[in-house]
Amino acid sequence: MKVPMTKKGYDALQAELTRFRREERPKNIAAITEAREHGDLKENAEYKAAKEQQQFISTRMAELEYKLGNAEVVEVTYGESEVIVFGVTVALLNMETQEKKRYTLVGQDEADLKNGSISVQSPIGRALIGHRVGDIVEVHRPAGMIEYEVQSICFKEQT
Repeated sequence: MKVPMTKKGYDALQAELTRFRREERPKNIAAITEAREHGDLKENAEYKAAKEQQQFISTRMAELEYKLGNAEVVEVTYGESEVIVFGVTVALLNMETQEKKRYTLVGQDEADLKNGSISVQSPIGRALIGHRVGDIVEVHRPAGMIEYEVQSICFKEQT
């Protein structure tokens, strides 16, 4: 199953994989070699830690390769949009509290709530897809239902 992702998100995962291949794994191999030279492997804490790090690195690299292999890079255009789709930035008004929120809909691995990016697979993201400015959107969350009014929809350049 292909997973939507922006070019920026794809490039970030690719950079992480490259860092593991070129820096982390070679450093780890050197740490294992050095720890082996210290003798008895059963009671060698450095060796055990280096082997655990090796397992982490291998697992993370496999995970990154899988995600990159299943990524569908969605080209995001810029300007206005009439409907909420992947890659847009949407301004919302909480109908109960009158609090304004601004979210950019991105792929799951790119979501960063602190920076205003939410996954299209999140409860809010799924609820927003397909709506237009002026629509009232009901979002069913674990904490209960909430209503938002869509105030604006646009594509913005991702930095």
